[in-house]
Amino acid sequence: MRAVALAHRWAALLLGTVLLTTGCVTLAPQPMAALQEAAAGTPPLQMLPSVSSNEATRREVASGGAATQGPPTCGGQAVSPGWPDFSSGGEALLAPFLTCISPAGFVALQERVDMPRLVEALDEWRAVRLGALGPVREDAAHLLQRKRAAFLVSATERHGLMHAEVFALFVLHSAHDDEVDEVLRLLAREKRLGQTLALMPAVREELKARGLPLSDYPERAERAGDVLRGLGRAARDALATSQTSDGLRYMELSARRAQLPPPYQQALHEMERALAERHFSAGSVALGGFDAMTFGVPLGFYYLVASTGHGAYSLSQGQYEQATRELAPAMLLGALYAGGKGSRALSEARGAPGAGLGGARGLGLAEPRLAALADMARQLEARLGVDGLRELARDIQASREAGRFVAAGGVDAALALRQARGDVARAQALMSKARPGATGSSAVPTPKGAGAAERPGGMASLVDEQAGLTREVVEARLALVELESTGPRLPRDVAVLEKQRPSPDAPPPGADGNPRWPEYVAYYEKRLGELEQGRAAKGPLRWEAYERMWGWFARGLAFERFMVELLRADAKLPRAERRFLGAFHNPRIERYVGVWKPESGLRFADVLVIEQQPPPPGRPPRVETFSFKSRDLSLLDERSLKAQMKADASEALGYYGETLDIRRPSLKPLLREGSEVPVQRVCLIYEGGKLKPEKVDVLDAAVNKVKKDVQGVEVLFQ
Repeated sequence: MRAVALAHRWAALLLGTVLLTTGCVTLAPQPMAALQEAAAGTPPLQMLPSVSSNEATRREVASGGAATQGPPTCGGQAVSPGWPDFSSGGEALLAPFLTCISPAGFVALQERVDMPRLVEALDEWRAVRLGALGPVREDAAHLLQRKRAAFLVSATERHGLMHAEVFALFVLHSAHDDEVDEVLRLLAREKRLGQTLALMPAVREELKARGLPLSDYPERAERAGDVLRGLGRAARDALATSQTSDGLRYMELSARRAQLPPPYQQALHEMERALAERHFSAGSVALGGFDAMTFGVPLGFYYLVASTGHGAYSLSQGQYEQATRELAPAMLLGALYAGGKGSRALSEARGAPGAGLGGARGLGLAEPRLAALADMARQLEARLGVDGLRELARDIQASREAGRFVAAGGVDAALALRQARGDVARAQALMSKARPGATGSSAVPTPKGAGAAERPGGMASLVDEQAGLTREVVEARLALVELESTGPRLPRDVAVLEKQRPSPDAPPPGADGNPRWPEYVAYYEKRLGELEQGRAAKGPLRWEAYERMWGWFARGLAFERFMVELLRADAKLPRAERRFLGAFHNPRIERYVGVWKPESGLRFADVLVIEQQPPPPGRPPRVETFSFKSRDLSLLDERSLKAQMKADASEALGYYGETLDIRRPSLKPLLREGSEVPVQRVCLIYEGGKLKPEKVDVLDAAVNKVKKDVQGVEVLFQ
């Protein structure tokens, strides 16, 4: 009796502690307040500012959204005009995203809504489900990671370690590596890893396989507040032993189980059956079943979806099995992300007979979807090879930014990402000559004005939308030039860079009033952030080097624009009077055409000229490419001049010569024999004047050397 009385007193003490520290007793999941604070220095979750209505409108205009078009859609279904109604409840907020049939649609729909406010309005579990659909927009990503971390803690407390392990694997499988890294840091900062993921064998193995071992995330030291937190959890555990609490928790678990993809549901079922038979050891069922289920690269699996008669969305078990047989893991992920914009069969299949789960368990729906995915996978494999596809899948899994880039840009973005070896900044630069919006950016278009050569100033002075030079394109091309710049740089030491951080209000001598100084400050801050996150290999350029690099970049764009105008004028002359295009009957001049070669990947020619007059049957049209260089060759000696010109010519031939796969859809009517065509001539044109070597004999010797060593390239000076 004394032991029972002591137990009752201890329970009363625990309940009193909870009442004093929380103000009331509740059976609902307890919020993890410490995890609802951002990384050091940022405000709590409820204090984070929402994107203003002006900012939301800006995004809509930038993405061709509601400000200029009708109601937004996803997966071919129109979103309710009143969506999002933040007072309507979490499921109503989430529902439109669940109708998306590809990561591309998911990314596009996010541009139509205030994502930080939406993520903030979702509870932890619905936020986890949202994150499983694909890469969440940058301004809402940190909120999502905090809710994921909070869910892992609450799921462990409410459902027990073994049930929580399956949910934890679902979170990990549907998150990019950089997102998982942030979640682990949040848990370690609040001393929660040891109570959650560290006790889950399957999770530990998953993290280790992805290069994120828990040993890399040491937890903080004990604090006085941890005692009260422990008492509060003990009290909640005591309360959770009641029949009412057990019933509520079981109902919650059942509801969440139904919203998991079928393989996770099956894992929970097998685990509970093994528990009932008392032959279960923690983690063994999950470890045995998850490798086959997730394909090893599970991001995006939600897009193998089937509609039920009740309007819910779940994965077809049969479709999973068929996908496992027909598509390798890397092929599936690459096709889902890169092919989302073009897989029309995915959308059409929604209305196909037997699309519900009731008809042959969704296999009628599976066939057209898998056919579309398989076709896209074959295209990617033909260009990247099997190893390249594996690397592409790993690139997408490693970074949320990479996933968003490929989802928004489609196949060309996927090829550019692989060409850049997973470096998104470099891939964006490679894509910068594609159509506006190809890199997935939501930058505001800048109105077209005069040409770059007539408008000195900052970044805006280089924008020429009619020519395809949107602000997004200019910034991406400048980023590539910066990466390749050999000018002096500041060290990579973050502490040193923070001390030397420039101020927009305190420019150095000579920079006062310079429109590029604020841009340099923004560039410096961005590079500092990249270094802090381990995403940059070089420190920022010093101001003088940045100014010099920017000047040459602007000059190069101006020369390029001048040459395009010259070519267009040349095309209007009679053939006998043309200087550049005399070999064409009816030349069509195109800028920034995407061209593919297996050895060089996806590139964009400065200018591609194609014959519009139909060629004889069985022969391809005439194609020539032009590459423009604004480079100071005047100070080079003969040996250096030959080496530089030979390198430029070899690059031009390697990227834009020999046989090219032309990727621009608008040119397909001229490519009747297929998109692969031989290039008759590559023309490398240097800016002349003061940049040209003064000694004619030295220049002639260098040109002759290039002509001999790099056949197929003609070198000219303008």
